[in-house]
Amino acid sequence: MSKRLSVWLATNEAASYPRLEHDHKADVVVIGGGITGLTTALHLQRDGASVAVLEGNRIGMGTTGHTTGKVTSQHGLIYHDLIRRHGERRADLYATANQQAIETISELARQVAPDAEFDRAPAYIYTTDPSGRSLLEREHAAATRLGLPSVLTDESDLPFDIELALRFDDQAHIHAARYCTGLARAIRDGGGLIFEHSRALRVEEGGDHAVVRTALGSLETLHVVVSTLLPMVDRGGFFAKTRPSRAYGVAARLRTQAPSGMYISAGAPIRSVRPWGDHGVIIVGENHPTGDPEATPGRWGELERWARDHFDIGSFDYRWSAQDYETLDRLPYIGRSPRMSHTFVATGFAKWGLTNGTAAASILADLIRGRDNPWHDAFDATRLPDVAGFKNLVVYNAKVARQLIADTIARLRAPDLDRIDRGEGGMVNVDGATMGAYRDAQGEVHAVSLTCTHLGCTVHWNDAEQSWDCPCHGSRFSTDGHVLNGPASKNLDRLEIDFGTTSPD
Repeated sequence: MSKRLSVWLATNEAASYPRLEHDHKADVVVIGGGITGLTTALHLQRDGASVAVLEGNRIGMGTTGHTTGKVTSQHGLIYHDLIRRHGERRADLYATANQQAIETISELARQVAPDAEFDRAPAYIYTTDPSGRSLLEREHAAATRLGLPSVLTDESDLPFDIELALRFDDQAHIHAARYCTGLARAIRDGGGLIFEHSRALRVEEGGDHAVVRTALGSLETLHVVVSTLLPMVDRGGFFAKTRPSRAYGVAARLRTQAPSGMYISAGAPIRSVRPWGDHGVIIVGENHPTGDPEATPGRWGELERWARDHFDIGSFDYRWSAQDYETLDRLPYIGRSPRMSHTFVATGFAKWGLTNGTAAASILADLIRGRDNPWHDAFDATRLPDVAGFKNLVVYNAKVARQLIADTIARLRAPDLDRIDRGEGGMVNVDGATMGAYRDAQGEVHAVSLTCTHLGCTVHWNDAEQSWDCPCHGSRFSTDGHVLNGPASKNLDRLEIDFGTTSPD
């Protein structure tokens, strides 16, 4: 049976950092200890700024620690759409920023994380369906116009036949957790402050400074960088302009040689494949909106079934899932937060955070140091959606409104607590009160409020990860209500009940 743990976190030895328990000062405070925040902090530190990094959990244990580890500018079928929606200039800025990010990661890995297994490899998007040829040919034409290293081919080292593939040469893959560990170590060794288990609760801006508050201490600063999945400081309405989704991953050992290339399918169901050593593969897919009722262990089962059908599997060693946000116009939001003077944000990487996050770090460091950045215009966090993005905004937020109505009705129809068995969770009714309940392996019931502390939506039970997930904006909470993913910064309310400490008959 595979371990329910990210392959990267399982094979990394990370240093521990203290909790913020006293007040400190730094030129820049970075909220979020993933690749975006750590790279931004390191750039600014090397520019002479004093930096502090706040992480609500452990360094590198968020989305970065649950990635596929692909370092590539090949982001699926995107470039034709970017040119059509935003014009060739902005599409070129996006392409150039992500292509340059590969080289930035290569250099930083060499300097601070030589054990991070940065290896060059081609990246393919492929189709097994003849009807998919035209999509790849169109994408190749767009990528070529933007100067990307694109080649059409009908050859691959996958163990099954393909119709056509679009190959980007000289891309890479990396051990993402070891890379984050190296970045953090370099920041610490350079005099930077790093605090774990220190969730930022709010940012208060003054005339010439800002203060970041946590439960036990505060940080006074000139600039704040919010590099969490979705900003917990959100005067730009990013919660309404992005969509949260989850994807699932498995790491498998093969009885044969692993493919040397990295692959992603052009059509549904999406399957992303990359090598894991000489005889292993990592397979990711089964995307769905956060809070979807189909968030079940069966998602991993589908990946394993597909893997067995296409590879000579020896064992499945690890399984995990991850979350990210996609913007409604397909370009991330990076830059100064709207209606704020000292706060900068980066969000909406659509599961391509290793390069997008690295590009974001370069942009943010330049903005904070008062330098022009050649890519900023494509990512500007204050921009308005394009026409298609505005239509998507209306459609998506109408869906959120319908979800609110559906959940209100569901609360009225919640089953009794005795319907929840050991290892299960869900919405229940206890003496006329609706709540969320999880019954653990010992039979003890953990009851929480179902009202998300972000904007009041109803959280749903995630049976795959045994968590409470908000379908509106992607906040996630543990069985006891503790924040796992923002934008929520406050835990769900714990509720007390007088019975239910044993499983129903």
